[in-house]
Amino acid sequence: MLDATTRSGGTATASPRATGTDFVIPLLAPAPLPVITPAAAPVIARVPSSAAAPGGLAARCRRVLLSPWSRLALLVVLLAAAAASVLLFEPQKLLADGWPPQLGGASAAALFAVAYGLCTVAFVPRPLLNLAAGALFGSQWGVGAALTGTVLGAGIAFGLGRVLGQDALRPLLRGRLLKAADGQLSRHGLRSMLAARLFPGVPFWAANYCAAVSRMTWPSFLVATALGSIPNTAAYVVAGARASSPTSPAFLIAMVCIALPALVGAAVAWRKRHHLRRP
Repeated sequence: MLDATTRSGGTATASPRATGTDFVIPLLAPAPLPVITPAAAPVIARVPSSAAAPGGLAARCRRVLLSPWSRLALLVVLLAAAAASVLLFEPQKLLADGWPPQLGGASAAALFAVAYGLCTVAFVPRPLLNLAAGALFGSQWGVGAALTGTVLGAGIAFGLGRVLGQDALRPLLRGRLLKAADGQLSRHGLRSMLAARLFPGVPFWAANYCAAVSRMTWPSFLVATALGSIPNTAAYVVAGARASSPTSPAFLIAMVCIALPALVGAAVAWRKRHHLRRP
């Protein structure tokens, strides 16, 4: 390489060649590869696959247990156990033996309301429970306890059906009538449930679980249950309280009030029948 040239045409002078020792770069020797001895090989082979994916088995079990069909099976087991407990303990004995003597007044009515709600979840007919409320507590306390138990039992059933059964049962709503009923409950929840409560022909438990499978909201369901159950519940409670005098005006009025909602509900169902037939 030339260092420089003179402007007057002088000859260029070559710089001395660099020696090889000026640009020596030290190189590191490569690290030796690890050698797996035969004694260590079985130890590595015995490492479980779950170690590579922690929680794999637990996650699969959790998905299976929380799947829609597993929750529906749990709902069926709970309802079967509730029905079996009613058959085993026979709560109807309270009508013959009376309420525990150590309880009275508001505490007895509150306990009866809780028992009322649990019995409705276990498919005990509400008319029998309403008659029992009237026979045990009279008209005033009986109506309050029966209405409280009605709303409580409906809320428990609605919650169980919504949490444990809705995801599994909604895909099965494929028929035209089922889709129409689901749409009616989902879009007009308050009005539809109010009509179902006023019409004695609709079973209490069936209305609860049908509403739970639909997209009806909690406030609409509870408000419609409370308002729609007043006439029928009060009539049965008064009839139970006055059962000893069947010719009394109160008993006769109660019987008329039992029959009147049935007629009104039948008329409303007849007028609205074309809504369920729409595709």
